[in-house]
Amino acid sequence: MAKQAIGILETSGLVGLVNGTDAMLKSADVTLAGPMRQIGSAMCNVVVEGDVAAVKAAIDSGAAAASQVGTVLSAHVIARPDASVNELLPKAAAKAKK
Repeated sequence: MAKQAIGILETSGLVGLVNGTDAMLKSADVTLAGPMRQIGSAMCNVVVEGDVAAVKAAIDSGAAAASQVGTVLSAHVIARPDASVNELLPKAAAKAKK
């Protein structure tokens, strides 16, 4: 089954992103789509996925939490993304074999 929604939180600075990501994961049933990505010039983002309502709630609470300690540049939800959007999303790190 395809993801029902993805949410993207972009901040200026890592502290705001970590605070926002923590709030997102605690407030709704969402999962990280991959690791945090640093874009440059202190801009960084994270992508979460889950059902539409959960992603919307997570992005709202994450943006609010991030804005308390930093600058939120963008917070956006994409409901029912096309399957080809997966190629643009960060991939989870492969687990090391033991």
